[in-house]
Amino acid sequence: MNDNELRQALAVMETYKERVEALTRQVQVLRVSLEEVTLTSTALNAFKDAKEGDEIMVPVGASSFITVKVTGNKNVVVGIGSNISVEKTTEDAIGYMEANIAEISEALKKSADMLNESQQALTNLSNAVQQEYLNRQQQTNQ
Repeated sequence: MNDNELRQALAVMETYKERVEALTRQVQVLRVSLEEVTLTSTALNAFKDAKEGDEIMVPVGASSFITVKVTGNKNVVVGIGSNISVEKTTEDAIGYMEANIAEISEALKKSADMLNESQQALTNLSNAVQQEYLNRQQQTNQ
């Protein structure tokens, strides 16, 4: 590896590091989103199965729950993005959450795959650069 190739390899390594950091953040956000939507789906299923007058635990965020009494109204207000919410039947809300779970799961899988590929490429390039430095150091010592 000549000096120019070594400089290029170091620049590419920096790009890989930035990509790994960005993908790591993306994976974390997707995991949190998946956890939130899954928890919501579980709560909606409990609500669907509850009878009027039953008490159920409802998540309110930050791993906190409140106990509520179920009324005869089985409609749910669901956020659909951009601070817009719509009223849906419990079954429709569950279907919406299940679709979100599938979509987030797929995005999480793709992001995790890209993260693994980027980490592997960074490791391979880093090993090659380290080997080049070792070779240069050995040549200097001879």
